[in-house]
Amino acid sequence: MSLDVLLVEDSAGDARLVQEAFGNVNSTVALHVAVDGDAAIAFLKQRGRHTRAPRPALIVLDLSLPGMDGHEVLAYIKRDDDLKIIPTVILTASRKDADIERAYQFGANCYISKPELPNDLYRIVSRINDFWLTKVKLPISAGLNGDAVVIPGYRKSG
Repeated sequence: MSLDVLLVEDSAGDARLVQEAFGNVNSTVALHVAVDGDAAIAFLKQRGRHTRAPRPALIVLDLSLPGMDGHEVLAYIKRDDDLKIIPTVILTASRKDADIERAYQFGANCYISKPELPNDLYRIVSRINDFWLTKVKLPISAGLNGDAVVIPGYRKSG
């Protein structure tokens, strides 16, 4: 069983590093990349070429995106009854207090500033995996097509 993770990242280099890191720390992660906010929403709402997109167990979101920026994407996700339950981790270069404050106001589950060194990004992705995909108990969530999606780490009682 794979764990679907949506990475919303416009930097091809950063996306490649995140993909390599997830690949090395958790072979069950299927990383899907959206290069801008509109593509992320299309993926999450299964629109256009994403009609068969899986529901991600986790969203990793950059704030600095072309078009619809990361704050707008986050606000959209957290206002949408079908999407707001998906944990959303902000992973961005910004260290601005205003960006951090705004992200949490819009419902970010955590905020991480990207490190300057590639090896440090690898370590951060490893910790994201360890915490969000192995330690945190995530709920069963209704799939976008009406089917129940079981998110690993959750045990239904009864």
